[in-house]
Amino acid sequence: MSATNGTGTHVRIGLDAPPRVASLGVGVHGTTGPRDVFRLPDLWQLHLYRYEAELTVDGVVHEIRPGHVSLVPPGALVRFHYRGRSEHLFAHLELPSAGERLTVPVMQDAGTQTPVLTDLMQRAVAAAPRNSARAAAELWSVLWRVADLASPAAGGTAGPHPAVALAVAHIESHLAAQLAVPDVAYAAGVSHNHLIRLFRAETGTTVVAYIRHRRMERARHLLRESTLSVPAIAAAVGIGDLQAFNKACRRELGASPRAVRAGTA
Repeated sequence: MSATNGTGTHVRIGLDAPPRVASLGVGVHGTTGPRDVFRLPDLWQLHLYRYEAELTVDGVVHEIRPGHVSLVPPGALVRFHYRGRSEHLFAHLELPSAGERLTVPVMQDAGTQTPVLTDLMQRAVAAAPRNSARAAAELWSVLWRVADLASPAAGGTAGPHPAVALAVAHIESHLAAQLAVPDVAYAAGVSHNHLIRLFRAETGTTVVAYIRHRRMERARHLLRESTLSVPAIAAAVGIGDLQAFNKACRRELGASPRAVRAGTA
């Protein structure tokens, strides 16, 4: 396995753009013999398994169980050892060569995500013959979800702590409402103090600062891209008082709402 793609147990992938899909389908193996040995020189391999077997990737052995998902880089020598008829969903694809790299285990247990991944891959398989763009979009969603399975403890860097992810989702959905840190912590299922520690560790900022930043980023967008009135925009980002909104714009965006709207700031 090349140094640019992985280390044997993990791979580094780019997901800044959709994959180019070379082949999608349902693979059936183990009917004529218990072993397959092969390489795909130029393509990644994504497999979602429905059976028990053993996969060796460039000498590193991985146990296969139903609900496991593997991502193998181009050029890797793969050896499958089946235990009878074995069926999996597969995709052979190209990934972007540029952009941010995410570290993902070669083999993961999808757990509760298995039905979602199965549905998305089946949608991709069904779309491929008539709409390659739709198939690539479905598979792109699969790859992001596979990347999100990786935990920091497993060496992955793609996904935040689950409580932080829940906190961010709650904040993004309630920017127009009153947002108190205890309420965000409750939505995330952790204590106030624990969320503060987790949020700082994951994002490098505080919950309050994140809320303030996201509100003003949305305000900037609405000021520049919409014809909504300034009071309506202030309300849309949870700041009902116009004087407070003006102060927030000057502090966070460096200019008054009128200047931001005019594009002079």
